[in-house]
Amino acid sequence: MRMLRLILLVCWLFPISDAAAQLVFDAATHDFGTIEEQGGVVRCRFVGTNRGTKPVVVLDVATTCGCTVPTFTKKPIRPGEETVVEVAYDPDGRPGTFDRKLHLFGPDRERLAVLTIRGTVRPRPRSVEELYPVAACDGVRFASSLVTLTYIYVGAPVQTAVSLINTADRPRTLELRPRSASGLLRPDYPRRLEAGERSAVNLLYRNDAAAPRYGTIRDALEVWIDGRRCDELLLVAHGIGVDRPTAALKAAPPKAEPSANVVKFGTVARGAKPLRQRLTIRNTGRSELRLRAAECEAPFSTTLRAGARIAPGDSLAGEVLFDPAAADYGFATQRLLLVTDDPVQPMRRIRLTAVVEER
Repeated sequence: MRMLRLILLVCWLFPISDAAAQLVFDAATHDFGTIEEQGGVVRCRFVGTNRGTKPVVVLDVATTCGCTVPTFTKKPIRPGEETVVEVAYDPDGRPGTFDRKLHLFGPDRERLAVLTIRGTVRPRPRSVEELYPVAACDGVRFASSLVTLTYIYVGAPVQTAVSLINTADRPRTLELRPRSASGLLRPDYPRRLEAGERSAVNLLYRNDAAAPRYGTIRDALEVWIDGRRCDELLLVAHGIGVDRPTAALKAAPPKAEPSANVVKFGTVARGAKPLRQRLTIRNTGRSELRLRAAECEAPFSTTLRAGARIAPGDSLAGEVLFDPAAADYGFATQRLLLVTDDPVQPMRRIRLTAVVEER
C-alpha cells in the first residue's frame, strides 16, 4: 500500500509524457534459439534506461500467454537510471516456434515499451498413448475418433485421414462397418495390420454436382478388430455440404443477412401450445440468393425450406417454432442451421433458446 501511494505521488509530482519519459532498452528482443521441451523453464533479462527528463513507472507488463511470466519493479525509474525486466518462458507442452510480446504500461495505461522473446522448442518424444489416444481394442489405437471437415463442397472431392497403430505382438484384422451413412463417404483402410504397424484410414467425400447434398453430412463407422466389435467406439466424420464458390458468384455475390443471431422464446409452461417467432433472411448482395438447407431439431422447428430464392434487396420471411410439450423442464437450446449460396459465409447458425417450467 505504501509503495502504491509513493507511485501515485511520483506520478502526480512528475507527470509522464512521451516527450519527457523515454524508457529505452538496449535490446528489446531476445532469441532463445532452439530449446528442449523437457528442458524446463528458460529465462532472460531485458535492461532498460530512462533517457527522458522525468521519472518513469512501470505498473504492468502484459503478456500474450500464461507461459510467459515477467518479473519487474514498480519503483520509479529516475532519469538516467536502469531497470531490469526478467522473463521466464515455460516450453512444456508447446513444441514448435514461438514469438511472444510483452507490453510495458505506465500509470495512465500508456505503453512504455514492447519486448519480444522468440525461439524454437524441440518437441520431446511422444508416447504411443499420446500419439494415438483412442484405444479401440486388442491393441489397435487411433489418433482420433472424430473428423470435422467444416465444408464439403459440391463437385469437389474432400479427403482427410486418421492415423492408427497396432501395438499388439501379432497381426490384427480391421473392418469399418457403417452405423449411419451419408452415401458420400468412401473409406480406404488396411484390412490387416501387422504387429507394430502404423497406418491410416483415408476418408474421401464426393458431393456429386449431379445430385448435390446440402446441410449436415455425417457418417459413423463401427470399428471391428479380428471380427469383434470394439465396444461402443465409433469413427465419426461430418461436415456441411455447401456450394463451391464460382467465378460468377464471386463477381456478383449474394449475401445472406438473418434478422437475428439468437431467437429467444423466454419462459413458457410445459404443455402450452407451440410458440412462434419471426425470422427473416435478407439478401443484401448483388445477385439472387438461394436457400440450400434449413435444419433444427425438436423441440424446435422452422417454416423455412430449402429451395427458396431471394432477389437482391428482398427478404424471405419465415418462422421458428417451439413446442413446450416436447421439451423437458429447464433450459432448452438448439441451433438452426441455415445454408445458402452466399460464397463468403454459406453457413449460419442461429441459436434458439427457451426455459420450460411447470404450469
